[in-house]
Amino acid sequence: MLQQKGSFATAEASLEKGLERRWRLGEKFIEGWVFLAGILTVVVLLGIIALLLKEGLPIFLDTPPWEFFFGTKWYPVSEPPTFGIMPFFVATLWVTLVATAISVPVGVACAAYLAEVAPARVRETVKPVIEILAGIPSVVMGFIGLMLLSPLVQSAFNLNTGLSGLAAGIMLSLMSLPIIISVSEDALRAVPDDFRQAAYALGSTKWETIRHVCIPGAISGIAAAVMLGVGRAIGETMTVLMVAGGALAVPVSPTEPMMPMTAAIASGIGNAVRGGLQYQALFAIGLILFVSTLAVNLIADRVLERQKRKFTR
Repeated sequence: MLQQKGSFATAEASLEKGLERRWRLGEKFIEGWVFLAGILTVVVLLGIIALLLKEGLPIFLDTPPWEFFFGTKWYPVSEPPTFGIMPFFVATLWVTLVATAISVPVGVACAAYLAEVAPARVRETVKPVIEILAGIPSVVMGFIGLMLLSPLVQSAFNLNTGLSGLAAGIMLSLMSLPIIISVSEDALRAVPDDFRQAAYALGSTKWETIRHVCIPGAISGIAAAVMLGVGRAIGETMTVLMVAGGALAVPVSPTEPMMPMTAAIASGIGNAVRGGLQYQALFAIGLILFVSTLAVNLIADRVLERQKRKFTR
């Protein structure tokens, strides 16, 4: 009997060692794939930067950077050609500001309602619908803005045309809302329930708990949602190409027709000669878009770190 027990213990120990060895091999395999995926991401990012620099920087040999950034005329087929991107840059700012001003407060409020107030049946019904809205093609949203929204904007503000930065910004806010709502709602639901119960025990109301406990506790996820939404607004092409109006003048109001940088690239790249000045100028615009998005992410990261420190205190 003792020998049998000893053999059983030995077999069990060897089996455990074999399983442990398999788990370690599996973990190493997964770690290797994650490491390769991270390296691939960095390589692709560096490749994009190298391509933009290679194709975009040569334009500054012909057009000085001051004229390129602050020039107000874009005449790529004139003699000599003139490249000034100030109208495109200002138009991008207007459209992004309108989209952000609408989508961020509405999206966070909807996420707070779904996560903290809405019954489970309502949440389970509404959230999938919101996530489906994120899959609508941008060209379809452009048609909706062209046929439905632009006449409303024209009549509401008594404009000559409804194709304007305001209409484009509203459409971009509708496209950004599903991302902001979905990610923010997940972040709010990830806040430990003990935080809410502690706030209620101290006499806080539902609104005070959401404002002072839940939203600060989910600030990292909400910031990520906002960054994704702003990135969608900055990088969207087809909707702004169809709805923004396409004017080349510097817009002083969001109700004016305008052409953001993405629309300028999409409308001009088909007519640009590969390696020509217009081709290089369009790649330079793409480089500026990349740097602008990177700057937004860095600023948001700094704000996020400051909020984390404040909340931990």
